[in-house]
Amino acid sequence: MNIVRYSYPSYRSLASLPGGFSRSPWAGLETEIDRLFAATLPAAAGTGFPVDLYEDPNHAYVRAELPGVNRDDIQVEMTDGVLTITAVRKVPAVEGQTEQSSTFTRSLTIPAEISADQVSAAYENGVLTVTLPKREEAKPKKITVAVQ
Repeated sequence: MNIVRYSYPSYRSLASLPGGFSRSPWAGLETEIDRLFAATLPAAAGTGFPVDLYEDPNHAYVRAELPGVNRDDIQVEMTDGVLTITAVRKVPAVEGQTEQSSTFTRSLTIPAEISADQVSAAYENGVLTVTLPKREEAKPKKITVAVQ
């Protein structure tokens, strides 16, 4: 499991006052709002899309909502522990205009406990679900306690 540690910039943490510099009471809130908007920019720019990650004892799952994307325009690749999902959304040509398309890509690092040769994907009603089976040695095992 990868742990991501975020460090928050504090460029707004000082506000100028007549007596000198002191911490603004709004600095923390401003920083958090800036961080939230910065986190959504890649998806808003059309380069990525949100995914849901969840697991059960036998599988890990990646779920992505891709409305308006044709099944044939979705590619799922697993290379060297990285799952890459690429989708192309095409808008049909209108009078005097050419066909327009937008490409969305998302890459995720997959833990070593996943059996890469058994990965499968299904697309239904605009939702892509990638199933990542866990290796047998990575699955939890129930151990019975013997009475002596």
